[in-house]
Amino acid sequence: MLDRHDHPPGPGGDHRPGPGQAVYGISVAAELAGMGAHSLRLYEQHGLVAPARSSGGTRRYSDDDLARLARIAALAGQGINLAAIARILDLEDTNTALRDSNAALAAERDQLRGRRDSS
Repeated sequence: MLDRHDHPPGPGGDHRPGPGQAVYGISVAAELAGMGAHSLRLYEQHGLVAPARSSGGTRRYSDDDLARLARIAALAGQGINLAAIARILDLEDTNTALRDSNAALAAERDQLRGRRDSS
């Protein structure tokens, strides 16, 4: 039986949450990210991070959100303003999606070539 501090087994069978599973409250996320809760709220207000919400409306952050917060902190540490950070993150997200799509298309192409070559 799981107590209130345990999580169901994650992807590898361990008891850690998956990277996209929103489990951290704002105070824990702020501590893990090394910044204040006010910064997390500000970044959410500017659309830089979008934590999940519990049924009661409480913010819940995932490991993916924490990685994004680390990226935001790194960019802010270089003196980049929040509007520019938002644009950079948007471009990075688009680039990742395009790379994923390209990889899927390449795999599909290779699969089709394999069928053609075996015919």
